Amino acid sequence: MSNIRIGIVGYGNLARGVEASVQLQPDMELVGVFSRRAGIQTVSGVPAYTMEDLPNFKGKVDVMVLCGGSATDLIEQTPMVAKYFTVIDSFDTHARIPEHFDNVNKVAKEAGNAALISCGWDPGMFSLQRVYAESILPKGKSYTFWGRGVSQGHSDAIRRIDGVLDARQYTCPKEEILNDIRNGATPEVDAYKGHIRECYVVAAEGADKAKIENEIKTMENYFVGYETIVNFISQDELDKNHKGIPHGGFVLRSGETTDGTQHVVEYSLKLDSNPEFTGSALVAYARGIYRLAKHGGTGCYTVFDIPPAWISTHSAEELRAHSL
Repeated sequence: MSNIRIGIVGYGNLARGVEASVQLQPDMELVGVFSRRAGIQTVSGVPAYTMEDLPNFKGKVDVMVLCGGSATDLIEQTPMVAKYFTVIDSFDTHARIPEHFDNVNKVAKEAGNAALISCGWDPGMFSLQRVYAESILPKGKSYTFWGRGVSQGHSDAIRRIDGVLDARQYTCPKEEILNDIRNGATPEVDAYKGHIRECYVVAAEGADKAKIENEIKTMENYFVGYETIVNFISQDELDKNHKGIPHGGFVLRSGETTDGTQHVVEYSLKLDSNPEFTGSALVAYARGIYRLAKHGGTGCYTVFDIPPAWISTHSAEELRAHSL
Protein backbone atom coordinates (compact mmCIF):
# COMPACT_ATOMS: atom_id res chain seq x y z
CA MET A 1 0.00 0.00 0.00
CA SER A 2 1.37 3.44 -0.91
CA ASN A 3 2.01 6.08 1.72
CA ILE A 4 -0.42 8.89 2.51
CA ARG A 5 0.98 11.96 0.77
CA ILE A 6 0.91 15.01 3.04
CA GLY A 7 1.22 18.69 2.15
CA ILE A 8 1.59 21.53 4.65
CA VAL A 9 0.15 25.01 4.12
CA GLY A 10 2.04 27.65 6.09
CA TYR A 11 5.38 27.29 7.84
CA GLY A 12 5.34 28.56 11.41
CA ASN A 13 5.66 26.71 14.72
CA LEU A 14 2.59 24.54 14.11
CA ALA A 15 3.74 23.56 10.62
CA ARG A 16 7.11 22.50 11.97
CA GLY A 17 5.26 20.39 14.53
CA VAL A 18 3.35 18.70 11.71
CA GLU A 19 6.58 18.25 9.77
CA ALA A 20 8.24 16.52 12.73
CA SER A 21 5.24 14.24 13.33
CA VAL A 22 5.02 13.10 9.71
CA GLN A 23 8.63 11.88 9.99
CA LEU A 24 7.49 9.48 12.75
CA GLN A 25 4.64 7.93 10.75
CA PRO A 26 5.28 4.62 8.94
CA ASP A 27 2.51 5.21 6.39
CA MET A 28 3.06 8.88 5.46
CA GLU A 29 5.39 10.97 3.36
CA LEU A 30 5.72 14.75 3.17
CA VAL A 31 5.42 16.09 -0.38
CA GLY A 32 6.09 19.73 0.31
CA VAL A 33 5.36 22.95 2.15
CA PHE A 34 3.28 25.77 0.63
CA SER A 35 3.78 29.30 1.93
CA ARG A 36 3.17 32.95 1.13
CA ARG A 37 6.84 33.54 1.94
CA ALA A 38 9.54 32.90 -0.61
CA GLY A 39 12.85 31.16 -0.03
CA ILE A 40 11.83 28.95 2.88
CA GLN A 41 14.30 26.32 4.05
CA THR A 42 12.41 23.45 5.69
CA VAL A 43 13.80 21.50 8.64
CA SER A 44 13.29 18.16 6.89
CA GLY A 45 14.62 19.35 3.55
CA VAL A 46 11.36 18.81 1.67
CA PRO A 47 10.70 21.32 -1.12
CA ALA A 48 8.90 24.59 -0.43
CA TYR A 49 6.43 26.05 -2.91
CA THR A 50 4.32 29.18 -3.20
CA MET A 51 0.58 29.29 -2.59
CA GLU A 52 0.15 29.85 -6.33
CA ASP A 53 1.60 26.36 -6.87
CA LEU A 54 -1.14 24.65 -4.86
CA PRO A 55 -3.57 23.80 -7.70
CA ASN A 56 -0.74 22.12 -9.62
CA PHE A 57 -0.51 19.46 -6.90
CA LYS A 58 -4.08 18.22 -7.23
CA GLY A 59 -3.81 14.44 -7.41
CA LYS A 60 -0.27 14.54 -6.00
CA VAL A 61 -1.19 15.28 -2.35
CA ASP A 62 -3.71 13.18 -0.43
CA VAL A 63 -4.24 15.51 2.56
CA MET A 64 -3.32 19.17 2.94
CA VAL A 65 -2.68 20.16 6.57
CA LEU A 66 -3.43 23.85 7.05
CA CYS A 67 -1.28 25.51 9.70
CA GLY A 68 -2.28 29.17 9.54
CA GLY A 69 -3.83 31.24 12.31
CA SER A 70 -7.52 31.11 13.12
CA ALA A 71 -8.10 34.87 13.24
CA THR A 72 -7.46 35.65 9.58
CA ASP A 73 -5.80 32.71 7.77
CA LEU A 74 -7.91 29.58 8.18
CA ILE A 75 -11.28 31.27 7.82
CA GLU A 76 -10.28 32.00 4.20
CA GLN A 77 -7.64 29.38 3.41
CA THR A 78 -9.48 26.20 4.42
CA PRO A 79 -12.42 26.74 2.02
CA MET A 80 -10.01 27.83 -0.71
CA VAL A 81 -7.78 24.75 -0.41
CA ALA A 82 -10.79 22.42 0.01
CA LYS A 83 -11.64 23.16 -3.63
CA TYR A 84 -8.65 21.04 -4.65
CA PHE A 85 -7.76 18.68 -1.77
CA THR A 86 -8.88 16.74 1.25
CA VAL A 87 -7.92 19.12 4.07
CA ILE A 88 -7.56 19.37 7.83
CA ASP A 89 -7.12 22.45 10.05
CA SER A 90 -6.88 23.44 13.72
CA PHE A 91 -9.36 26.34 13.67
CA ASP A 92 -9.80 27.20 17.35
CA THR A 93 -12.06 30.25 17.57
CA HIS A 94 -14.82 28.34 19.36
CA ALA A 95 -17.58 30.90 18.75
CA ARG A 96 -17.01 30.83 14.98
CA ILE A 97 -16.73 27.05 14.51
CA PRO A 98 -20.35 26.66 13.23
CA GLU A 99 -19.79 29.43 10.67
CA HIS A 100 -16.43 27.98 9.60
CA PHE A 101 -17.95 24.50 9.34
CA ASP A 102 -20.75 25.73 7.05
CA ASN A 103 -18.34 27.60 4.77
CA VAL A 104 -15.96 24.65 4.42
CA ASN A 105 -18.79 22.13 4.09
CA LYS A 106 -20.32 23.97 1.12
CA VAL A 107 -17.04 24.18 -0.80
CA ALA A 108 -15.88 20.63 0.00
CA LYS A 109 -19.21 19.07 -0.99
CA GLU A 110 -19.28 20.95 -4.29
CA ALA A 111 -15.72 19.81 -5.02
CA GLY A 112 -16.30 16.23 -3.89
CA ASN A 113 -13.57 16.50 -1.23
CA ALA A 114 -13.51 15.79 2.51
CA ALA A 115 -12.46 18.28 5.17
CA LEU A 116 -11.88 18.09 8.91
CA ILE A 117 -11.80 21.30 10.93
CA SER A 118 -10.93 22.31 14.50
CA CYS A 119 -8.57 19.45 15.26
CA GLY A 120 -5.97 19.74 17.99
CA TRP A 121 -6.26 19.46 21.74
CA ASP A 122 -8.93 22.11 22.38
CA PRO A 123 -10.90 22.00 20.20
CA GLY A 124 -10.07 18.38 19.43
CA MET A 125 -9.01 15.95 22.15
CA PHE A 126 -10.72 17.95 24.90
CA SER A 127 -13.90 18.07 22.80
CA LEU A 128 -13.99 14.28 22.64
CA GLN A 129 -13.48 13.96 26.38
CA ARG A 130 -16.33 16.38 27.09
CA VAL A 131 -18.70 14.35 24.89
CA TYR A 132 -17.60 10.99 26.35
CA ALA A 133 -17.98 12.14 29.95
CA GLU A 134 -21.29 13.96 29.44
CA SER A 135 -22.74 10.95 27.63
CA ILE A 136 -21.73 8.54 30.40
CA LEU A 137 -22.70 10.88 33.25
CA PRO A 138 -25.74 12.84 32.01
CA LYS A 139 -26.42 14.15 35.53
CA GLY A 140 -23.52 16.39 36.45
CA LYS A 141 -21.33 19.34 35.47
CA SER A 142 -18.41 19.65 33.10
CA TYR A 143 -15.36 21.84 33.57
CA THR A 144 -12.47 22.79 31.32
CA PHE A 145 -9.27 24.36 32.59
CA TRP A 146 -6.38 25.53 30.43
CA GLY A 147 -2.75 25.72 31.51
CA ARG A 148 -0.34 26.20 33.04
CA GLY A 149 0.70 27.34 29.61
CA VAL A 150 1.86 30.20 27.43
CA SER A 151 -0.91 32.17 25.74
CA GLN A 152 0.76 33.40 22.56
CA GLY A 153 -2.00 35.90 21.73
CA HIS A 154 -2.00 37.45 25.19
CA SER A 155 1.80 37.58 25.24
CA ASP A 156 1.77 39.42 21.93
CA ALA A 157 -0.84 41.88 23.24
CA ILE A 158 1.42 42.77 26.18
CA ARG A 159 4.42 43.24 23.89
CA ARG A 160 2.47 45.89 21.98
CA ILE A 161 2.23 48.13 25.06
CA ASP A 162 4.51 51.16 24.96
CA GLY A 163 7.57 50.57 27.12
CA VAL A 164 7.44 46.77 26.93
CA LEU A 165 10.42 45.06 25.31
CA ASP A 166 9.30 41.45 25.72
CA ALA A 167 6.69 39.43 27.62
CA ARG A 168 5.19 36.02 28.28
CA GLN A 169 1.71 35.41 29.67
CA TYR A 170 0.73 32.13 31.32
CA THR A 171 -2.83 30.93 31.82
CA CYS A 172 -2.97 29.05 35.14
CA PRO A 173 -5.87 27.05 36.60
CA LYS A 174 -6.73 27.84 40.21
CA GLU A 175 -5.60 24.74 42.07
CA GLU A 176 -8.09 25.11 44.93
CA ILE A 177 -11.04 25.01 42.53
CA LEU A 178 -9.55 22.05 40.64
CA ASN A 179 -9.11 20.13 43.89
CA ASP A 180 -12.68 20.87 44.99
CA ILE A 181 -14.01 19.40 41.74
CA ARG A 182 -11.74 16.37 42.05
CA ASN A 183 -13.28 15.79 45.47
CA GLY A 184 -16.80 15.74 44.03
CA ALA A 185 -17.84 19.39 44.37
CA THR A 186 -19.79 21.05 41.56
CA PRO A 187 -19.07 24.79 41.93
CA GLU A 188 -20.30 27.45 39.54
CA VAL A 189 -17.09 28.31 37.71
CA ASP A 190 -16.43 30.13 34.45
CA ALA A 191 -13.12 30.83 32.71
CA TYR A 192 -12.70 34.08 34.63
CA LYS A 193 -13.16 32.55 38.07
CA GLY A 194 -11.20 29.40 37.29
CA HIS A 195 -7.95 30.90 36.00
CA ILE A 196 -5.16 33.30 36.87
CA ARG A 197 -3.28 35.22 34.18
CA GLU A 198 0.39 35.38 35.15
CA CYS A 199 2.51 37.90 33.23
CA TYR A 200 6.29 38.17 32.98
CA VAL A 201 7.28 41.50 31.49
CA VAL A 202 10.59 43.04 30.41
CA ALA A 203 10.24 46.82 30.62
CA ALA A 204 12.43 49.34 28.84
CA GLU A 205 14.84 51.32 31.00
CA GLY A 206 12.99 54.21 32.57
CA ALA A 207 9.55 52.91 31.56
CA ASP A 208 6.62 53.57 33.90
CA LYS A 209 6.01 50.09 35.30
CA ALA A 210 2.87 51.10 37.19
CA LYS A 211 1.39 52.44 33.96
CA ILE A 212 2.32 49.24 32.08
CA GLU A 213 0.75 47.08 34.79
CA ASN A 214 -2.44 49.14 34.70
CA GLU A 215 -2.63 48.89 30.90
CA ILE A 216 -2.30 45.11 31.12
CA LYS A 217 -4.95 44.68 33.80
CA THR A 218 -7.44 46.97 32.05
CA MET A 219 -7.01 45.48 28.56
CA GLU A 220 -10.47 44.57 27.27
CA ASN A 221 -10.98 41.05 25.82
CA TYR A 222 -7.66 39.93 27.31
CA PHE A 223 -7.28 40.59 31.05
CA VAL A 224 -10.38 42.40 32.32
CA GLY A 225 -12.34 40.04 34.55
CA TYR A 226 -9.37 37.80 35.37
CA GLU A 227 -7.16 37.77 38.43
CA THR A 228 -3.95 39.06 36.80
CA ILE A 229 -0.45 39.05 38.28
CA VAL A 230 2.29 41.13 36.64
CA ASN A 231 5.95 40.33 37.31
CA PHE A 232 8.70 42.56 35.94
CA ILE A 233 11.90 40.65 35.14
CA SER A 234 15.10 41.06 33.13
CA GLN A 235 15.52 39.97 29.52
CA ASP A 236 18.13 37.43 30.65
CA GLU A 237 15.66 35.85 33.07
CA LEU A 238 12.93 35.76 30.43
CA ASP A 239 15.29 34.16 27.92
CA LYS A 240 16.45 31.59 30.46
CA ASN A 241 13.14 30.59 32.04
CA HIS A 242 10.33 31.51 29.64
CA LYS A 243 11.35 30.77 26.04
CA GLY A 244 9.38 27.56 25.50
CA ILE A 245 5.74 27.19 24.43
CA PRO A 246 4.36 24.75 27.03
CA HIS A 247 0.66 24.26 27.59
CA GLY A 248 -1.94 21.76 28.73
CA GLY A 249 -5.04 21.58 30.83
CA PHE A 250 -7.85 19.50 32.26
CA VAL A 251 -11.36 18.36 31.36
CA LEU A 252 -13.42 17.16 34.31
CA ARG A 253 -16.95 15.86 34.72
CA SER A 254 -18.44 15.51 38.18
CA GLY A 255 -21.70 13.59 38.21
CA GLU A 256 -24.03 11.14 39.91
CA THR A 257 -25.62 7.90 38.74
CA THR A 258 -27.94 7.50 41.73
CA ASP A 259 -28.45 10.04 44.51
CA GLY A 260 -25.26 10.30 46.51
CA THR A 261 -23.23 8.01 44.24
CA GLN A 262 -20.61 10.34 42.82
CA HIS A 263 -18.11 9.92 40.01
CA VAL A 264 -15.39 12.22 38.73
CA VAL A 265 -13.89 11.83 35.25
CA GLU A 266 -10.65 13.68 34.56
CA TYR A 267 -8.56 13.98 31.40
CA SER A 268 -5.36 16.01 31.48
CA LEU A 269 -2.54 17.10 29.21
CA LYS A 270 0.90 18.45 30.10
CA LEU A 271 2.68 19.60 26.98
CA ASP A 272 6.28 20.76 26.59
CA SER A 273 5.35 22.18 23.18
CA ASN A 274 1.83 23.29 22.31
CA PRO A 275 2.51 23.46 18.53
CA GLU A 276 4.28 20.09 18.39
CA PHE A 277 1.43 18.30 20.19
CA THR A 278 -1.21 20.09 18.11
CA GLY A 279 0.74 19.15 14.99
CA SER A 280 0.80 15.52 16.11
CA ALA A 281 -2.98 15.53 16.59
CA LEU A 282 -3.43 17.01 13.10
CA VAL A 283 -1.24 14.29 11.57
CA ALA A 284 -3.12 11.45 13.30
CA TYR A 285 -6.45 12.87 12.14
CA ALA A 286 -5.07 13.46 8.65
CA ARG A 287 -4.96 9.66 8.49
CA GLY A 288 -8.58 9.58 9.67
CA ILE A 289 -9.93 12.07 7.13
CA TYR A 290 -7.92 10.33 4.39
CA ARG A 291 -9.63 7.04 5.22
CA LEU A 292 -13.04 8.69 5.43
CA ALA A 293 -12.47 10.24 1.99
CA LYS A 294 -11.47 6.81 0.64
CA HIS A 295 -14.84 5.52 1.90
CA GLY A 296 -16.62 8.20 -0.15
CA GLY A 297 -17.03 10.90 2.47
CA THR A 298 -17.38 14.46 1.19
CA GLY A 299 -18.06 17.73 2.95
CA CYS A 300 -16.92 18.90 6.36
CA TYR A 301 -16.36 16.82 9.49
CA THR A 302 -14.97 17.16 13.02
CA VAL A 303 -13.20 14.81 15.41
CA PHE A 304 -16.64 13.58 16.51
CA ASP A 305 -17.10 11.93 13.12
CA ILE A 306 -13.82 9.99 12.89
CA PRO A 307 -13.73 6.47 14.41
CA PRO A 308 -10.74 6.00 16.75
CA ALA A 309 -9.53 3.04 14.68
CA TRP A 310 -9.12 5.31 11.66
CA ILE A 311 -6.48 7.51 13.29
CA SER A 312 -4.33 4.50 14.27
CA THR A 313 -1.61 2.81 12.25
CA HIS A 314 -2.65 -0.54 13.76
CA SER A 315 -5.10 -2.94 12.15
CA ALA A 316 -8.47 -3.70 13.71
CA GLU A 317 -7.12 -7.10 14.78
CA GLU A 318 -4.09 -5.50 16.46
CA LEU A 319 -6.25 -2.97 18.25
CA ARG A 320 -8.57 -5.69 19.59
CA ALA A 321 -5.62 -7.77 20.75
CA HIS A 322 -3.54 -5.06 22.38
CA SER A 323 -5.61 -1.93 23.06
CA LEU A 324 -9.12 -3.16 23.81
